[in-house]
Amino acid sequence: MSEPTAALFQRLTQGVYVIGVAHIETRNAFTAAWVMQVSFDPLLLALSINPNHSCYRLLKEGQSFSVNVLKKRHLDLAEHYGRPAQTDKFVSTDWIADRSGLPHLREALAWFACEVMSEHPAGDHVLVLGKVMNGEMLDSEAGPMLYRETGSMDGASALYPASWS
Repeated sequence: MSEPTAALFQRLTQGVYVIGVAHIETRNAFTAAWVMQVSFDPLLLALSINPNHSCYRLLKEGQSFSVNVLKKRHLDLAEHYGRPAQTDKFVSTDWIADRSGLPHLREALAWFACEVMSEHPAGDHVLVLGKVMNGEMLDSEAGPMLYRETGSMDGASALYPASWS
């Protein structure tokens, strides 16, 4: 465990998102911080996901994902969707499904709907490139939540190496 290394990496500016996945009638979502725009033409977003995560199978089967941008005050949503999928996470939150079945949080600052274009191995994660098919700004006055504001909620500090190799 390396708290100083975790603190260093928390200085990278990144938001906090709820990633929605769906296949047929099955939906799930998880909290992520590793999302970024990578292209203008076509509009592409990159998502990093652990291939052992319970949502990865739905992402592969559905070949699409939604990115729900959380507001500064949404630490409770980040924690809720960051928990293991033991129950239906959507029961206690306000959401809608788009035409393809992807979940969008009504409380989000904004959302994007993406179609998977490709995957690339990235260490212990997989980098998924998604073509943006749709999106909507839901609250133009709100500021986005930053990963640093979540503290050690995700336990990631235990995953950083104690020293550089």
